[in-house]
Amino acid sequence: MSIQNGHTKHLNVAVVGGGLVGSLEALFLARRGHRVSLYEYREDIRKTPHVRGRSINLALSVRGRRALRDVGLEDIMIKEHGIPMRARMIHRPDGSTYSIPYDTRTNQCIYSVGRNYLNAVLLKESENYKNVTRHFNHKLLEANLPKGELKFVKMDTKETVSVDADLIVGTDGAFSAVRRAMLKQPLFDFSQQYIEHGYLELCIPPNCQGGFQMPPNYLHIWPRGNFMMIALPNQDCSWTVTLFMPFKNFKGIDSESKLLEFFEKYFPDSIPLIGEKKLIDDYFGGSPSPLITIKCRPYHVSDKAIIIGDAAHAVVPFYGQGMNAGFEDCTILNNLFQKHKDDLTQILAEFSNTRWQDAFAICDLAMYNYIEMRDLVTRPSYRIRKALDDLIYWISPDLWVPLYNSVTFSTMPYSQCVKNRQWQNKVLAIIIFAAGVFAFILLCWARR
Repeated sequence: MSIQNGHTKHLNVAVVGGGLVGSLEALFLARRGHRVSLYEYREDIRKTPHVRGRSINLALSVRGRRALRDVGLEDIMIKEHGIPMRARMIHRPDGSTYSIPYDTRTNQCIYSVGRNYLNAVLLKESENYKNVTRHFNHKLLEANLPKGELKFVKMDTKETVSVDADLIVGTDGAFSAVRRAMLKQPLFDFSQQYIEHGYLELCIPPNCQGGFQMPPNYLHIWPRGNFMMIALPNQDCSWTVTLFMPFKNFKGIDSESKLLEFFEKYFPDSIPLIGEKKLIDDYFGGSPSPLITIKCRPYHVSDKAIIIGDAAHAVVPFYGQGMNAGFEDCTILNNLFQKHKDDLTQILAEFSNTRWQDAFAICDLAMYNYIEMRDLVTRPSYRIRKALDDLIYWISPDLWVPLYNSVTFSTMPYSQCVKNRQWQNKVLAIIIFAAGVFAFILLCWARR
């Protein structure tokens, strides 16, 4: 609602791009009484199988949980579908393993949730609101954002549909058509970066009894320096396995013998879990997908349009924050609607002016965490630093929150998480320097 001349007005909102963030934002807006039309390029995900190359499970953490709680869906995801992952399980090249807990102090965890299931839950919930309509197979052709005008084509009938909206919300992903229309606006900054690494999905099936082949309450990681493999548990006791490595490495594995030789060298314990035939079929049945980081600003056009989620800040998946950051966008927008009493001019401007710093921060943190996951976790220096972080956090939780905990288990702004880490690095450097000086003095005194 917005207030005009003392009267309450319900907004006509067009959410372009269903998906997770779009479906969630539709719920937030519907709960405020606005009329929401949800336009999705794809078919209804509840009626279609998994699209290869698109991750089928996601890591849900505190930021995402908070957003789901606000629309009444946290419990169904956590209690009925989420699989808790309490630690990283590190697989060495020799097949031995060890675990690194995420939170030794309060035992918080992240949850593996199915993308399709979560999307289905959000869409089903939207059906409980008469002020939400869903339009699938609608491709955006044109957008006049300053005027709130959109033109779609129905993919099945090729019919064109014109839409006028009080507000356009672009949630149409990393290759957003709404953002592309924003590029025509003056003073719009945009950058994208592809990394040299791609990813390919494999699968560990359930065992003969229909159970898990590995301990399920972990995010399993095979770190190998310049590349890595991870596995997340699924509700059917299978595992979604994702191989991340440079495209040149993928290109070099061009035969079954090279593939098996590669896995026998770097991931030998995974071969009996996946099965040689399934490994070969899955690997050569797909192709590696690219990974992209996108930064842009501002996120809005006057009081008519805004982009959120991957459309505003696509991140690589290594911190598990892509979905969570997008869901947090919905929470922040909802709070701004409340703060400014649905005044779009103030809401959209404040979102743009404040959110970009945190969005840029999580983009950078996600890149850093890839280096940590594929390489640093195997180094003694990493384990020493984590032990120090955990010890100080245990002694003084109000003063010292480790970086991963602040990003994953709090709603501290991402940019503040970075500043917090920088401060901690300085403190530890001073402590180490002081300890070195003290040790040197003691050594000199002992030699007198």
